[in-house]
Amino acid sequence: MPDHLLDEQAKDVVRLGMGLLSTIAALVLSLLISSSYAVYEGQRNDLRILAADVINLDATLRLYGEEARPVREMMRVGVAETVDRMWSRPTINRFAEPNSTAEKAYLSILGLVPGNEVQVLLKARAVQLYGQIAQSRLRLYERSEPDLPTSLIVVLAAWMVCLFVSFCLFSPLKHTSIVALVLVAFSIAAALFLLLELSEPFSGLVRLSDRPLTQALPPL
Repeated sequence: MPDHLLDEQAKDVVRLGMGLLSTIAALVLSLLISSSYAVYEGQRNDLRILAADVINLDATLRLYGEEARPVREMMRVGVAETVDRMWSRPTINRFAEPNSTAEKAYLSILGLVPGNEVQVLLKARAVQLYGQIAQSRLRLYERSEPDLPTSLIVVLAAWMVCLFVSFCLFSPLKHTSIVALVLVAFSIAAALFLLLELSEPFSGLVRLSDRPLTQALPPL
């Protein structure tokens, strides 16, 4: 820049402005990462609760007797369909494609005819557990779509560009400063990448594991 634009007053204004901007950007970035991680952890807890309810339902049907064996077989197919829909096809509208196998399993549970008081209690418990499973599954579907505002990411990236411009505004670039700027830029890009990854828990590199569901039901 021309020398007459690099007086001490101008430097002070730029330093104070960029200091304020860096503080705001750091606060926004930390809050976004914290919020996205909370959503990610909530999804993981919901997934564990879903797997636990599936295991309990299978155990309840096993205690019911051989009459419930076809329902248990349908449950295994329904769980596989759920895993495929949540992890292998993350871009489809999940609400537009109901899990037909799970619905058939629910109708089969309702169609069980208890022969004694124990089976009456087990059937009621199975219906209750299926309701909990359906609620957890819908909650996972609803929260699986990324809800991070694109405009917020664009504004945050613009702030970072302004900060990097100010870093080399008053001094010539040297090899050491170039390496430092590259490392800092890489670190900030990694933070933004982590933010975007946490907002999509069923796709990308930092995604939830399907192990709780795939290993919930052993073969009959």
